[in-house]
Amino acid sequence: MTETSPPSSSALVLFSGGQDSATCLAWALERYGRVETVGFDYGQRHAVEMQARLRVRDGMASALTSLAERLGPDHVVDLTGFGAIGETAMTTDRAIEIGARGLPTTFVPGRNLVFLSVAAALADRRGLDVLVGGMCETDFSGYPDCRRDTIEAMSLALTLGLDKPVPIETPLMALTKAQTWALADRIGGSALIDLIVEDSHTCYRGDRVHRHAWGYGCGECPACDLRAAGWAEWVAGR
Repeated sequence: MTETSPPSSSALVLFSGGQDSATCLAWALERYGRVETVGFDYGQRHAVEMQARLRVRDGMASALTSLAERLGPDHVVDLTGFGAIGETAMTTDRAIEIGARGLPTTFVPGRNLVFLSVAAALADRRGLDVLVGGMCETDFSGYPDCRRDTIEAMSLALTLGLDKPVPIETPLMALTKAQTWALADRIGGSALIDLIVEDSHTCYRGDRVHRHAWGYGCGECPACDLRAAGWAEWVAGR
């Protein structure tokens, strides 16, 4: 089977509209015959990502023309009640720094666990076989729910709870941000890179004013730092 031949299985991509989830969406479109997306509104300060994700989804049809017909419906789940529980720098106006537990104040406790549980329920109802997420333990902001062990434990728990296999694919888990840029380039070339640079959103502060070579953002928050450093490394290595 070639990467562009229609496989029989299907996937649900956890899709925020950032660099990582955009790359994961392209990766999934290569591999699955039917791909749907799900986004979560949890009251995040960088709510512009809810608009960015729509622009990136729409742009995929032009960036990956041979795979466009595989992209199915998008779903948005309201989790603002859950987001209010965390009261972190992601959902309230507080400083982005390392907290007393040694974790960034942008860490939303249990966020990926909730996302994966909701996504698994949606995938079950939609008849989708695989969950795809952009979690990464190589270049990340110190979130424990991005680690491989966490994701594997969630897959087991969901498999037991739903009494059916619930595989969770994390294609970026062992990649640096530079390697994530390289993966996007391999899949979609300059068209996909341009889409991610121009329309995806990563900045925790929701900055869509300042334009850098790697895209929009404040250029100072941890998310911008990771994206910028990865871009610089990738460009230098080409």
